Amino acid sequence: MNIIMFFLVGLLVHVVFFISIFDIYFTSPLVHGMTPQHVPLPPPAKRLVLFVADGLRADSLFKPDINGTSRAPYIRSIIKERGTWGVSHTRVPTESRPGHVALIAGFYEDVSAVAKGWKENPVEFDSVFNESRHTWCWGSPDILPMFAKGATGDHVYTYTYPAAMEDFASTDASKLDTWVFDEVKAFMNSARGNQTLLSKLHEEKNVFFLHLLGLDTNGHAHRPMSKEYLENIGLVDEGVAEMVSVFEEFYGYDGKTAYVFTADHGMTNWGSHGASHPSETLTPLVAWGAGLQTAQRASTTQNYNDDYLKGGFNKSPLMSSLIGVPIPLNSVGVLPLQYLNNSLHFKAESMYANAIQILEQFKVKVTQKKETTLSFLFTPYQGFQRVFIGVGLVVSFFLLLQSSPFTYYIYCLLPVPVWYFVVSFFYRAMLTLGLIILGLWPFVSGLYRKAKMLQVLLCVYVLASTHSSLQMKQGLPLFSQLVSWATLGSSFFVPLLSSTRLFHRLLSILLSLICVYLVLSTGYEALFPPVLSWLMFVWINMEQEAVDTQNLYSIDFAENIDLTRIRQLRLDDIRRSYFFSLFHSFDPASVYCFLTVFNPFIMGGLLMWKVLIPFIIVMCTFESIQVSTRLSSRSLFLIVLVISDLMALHFFFLVKDYGSWLDIGTSISHYVIVMSMTIFLMLLSVMTHILTSKRILIGQKMKMHFK
Repeated sequence: MNIIMFFLVGLLVHVVFFISIFDIYFTSPLVHGMTPQHVPLPPPAKRLVLFVADGLRADSLFKPDINGTSRAPYIRSIIKERGTWGVSHTRVPTESRPGHVALIAGFYEDVSAVAKGWKENPVEFDSVFNESRHTWCWGSPDILPMFAKGATGDHVYTYTYPAAMEDFASTDASKLDTWVFDEVKAFMNSARGNQTLLSKLHEEKNVFFLHLLGLDTNGHAHRPMSKEYLENIGLVDEGVAEMVSVFEEFYGYDGKTAYVFTADHGMTNWGSHGASHPSETLTPLVAWGAGLQTAQRASTTQNYNDDYLKGGFNKSPLMSSLIGVPIPLNSVGVLPLQYLNNSLHFKAESMYANAIQILEQFKVKVTQKKETTLSFLFTPYQGFQRVFIGVGLVVSFFLLLQSSPFTYYIYCLLPVPVWYFVVSFFYRAMLTLGLIILGLWPFVSGLYRKAKMLQVLLCVYVLASTHSSLQMKQGLPLFSQLVSWATLGSSFFVPLLSSTRLFHRLLSILLSLICVYLVLSTGYEALFPPVLSWLMFVWINMEQEAVDTQNLYSIDFAENIDLTRIRQLRLDDIRRSYFFSLFHSFDPASVYCFLTVFNPFIMGGLLMWKVLIPFIIVMCTFESIQVSTRLSSRSLFLIVLVISDLMALHFFFLVKDYGSWLDIGTSISHYVIVMSMTIFLMLLSVMTHILTSKRILIGQKMKMHFK
């Protein structure tokens, strides 16, 4: 009962501190109450057509194929003859939702969005769509609704296809783009017979948004170098050409339509995105039409500037200036003047409105900070390094008062730079010191002188057959799907049918987890659990030899522990805890054996379980060490928690609630990961105790394995 109370109290304490990060830091950095800034001049365009090719890499669009011909001949002609183009550099996380928020609202995703739903922003924000007179959107149900929800009024109209169409095993994911093009054509044709809609379409400051998800889906399913992905680029190019003809014909070639073609993020060669590799951050930008710079013939003496358009958020002020709407209030983008084809007066007024709009945010933010901070503590640009300088000055002052020798200053001040530069999660090489000590320990201590496979094969077959079926575009086989889900479900109770003898039970747990990990693997990472398990068995043997206890084969997890034989903590136990603490990008291909239709919550849960499998293996080993060394589980686990909590405390004070999304997200992630690890370790310890020591009885007879 005391052990249960210990875990419950420890869990409660860590849950409280885990939640505290959301209450203290995890609040929205967006400010409200700014005045919209207008340009007092007529805009060059009456309407804007925005094409976003989700997941399109810059090099995939601009680079010709092996025959030297362009994959997108229409867009290539725009670049050469009547438009302007460039490469924009998006920021981490390179995901669809933050990418579109940056494009259309002008800022990188609200930090509080991490704790909210996947498909919509947690707070209201301004956007080009909201500032427009009317906006019509076609595309994915994952992206469009959040802009309609954030709009003030009902002037943002969305048309989405069913979520079931987003199938990674689809024979042709480009049908998502074809659906958009067909719907736009049908919409424009129907408008000719609807006078109310026709009048709205002929108003100024209108936006048409075409979200094209086919490339992203094909990239995940087949990789960006595949025939499907590259052919999808050609289909998008043809669709854009057709859409331009539809709009130009509908508006009588009035020359008042601006077109922008871009992407929210790119994609790695292995079909993922979310990190900061150039293949994920470099996206194309092609703009043409009213108010946009036309193609200029380059002279041989021209000096080329290969600088990128910094950030997707810069496209928001560009689109706002083209149709004459205020730049979104929370936008941090800077107007790229090189894309505009207008008078110097118009450019100057646009730059001024952009600067005032950003300044307004700063003023509101400063006012809010002053109102919630004591005046003598308010310093706008304080850094963490001031903290260490202060500690050093305080220590020096006390040493000076005591007239201490010069060497005392060295002894007392040396830890200050050590803590700042060395003892930190960011300098992972320091952990090598502990590993070297652990590696030398068997030799120093003299230990070196002491001397269900059918299920695995079935999972190998399932993985191979699924891969083959998807390659041939035949979808996910039902048999493979059933076996995968059955393997996942059975892995929780099959080990409970085996003997509770140490090696028997560990082997049963290992085989069950390997089967699950196998069907969640995409390649050679499937070898990781067997190698990790082999290392764990070596660790168990080394620790058993160190304490020279009973033979490992005779140890039973289910035996009642003799309290009189439980020993107290020793210095060696710090080594065991340290060794344990050392084991503390979205790729949907890992879950293709289970499902192929996009579902972020189920996919995320499966991927999380895949991540937890190595931890369960290590936790089971840790449980074995406790049993074999006859040490109280509470005592040894307490050392692990102390080590984890020290790291968590360090990261708590490094959390940022200002700066870019990358800075904020990274600082929060470090704390959340360490705190989550502590909570998970508690829960996993209970789970592994059940896995190792409990047993399911079938009828009145125990089913013994490996006897």
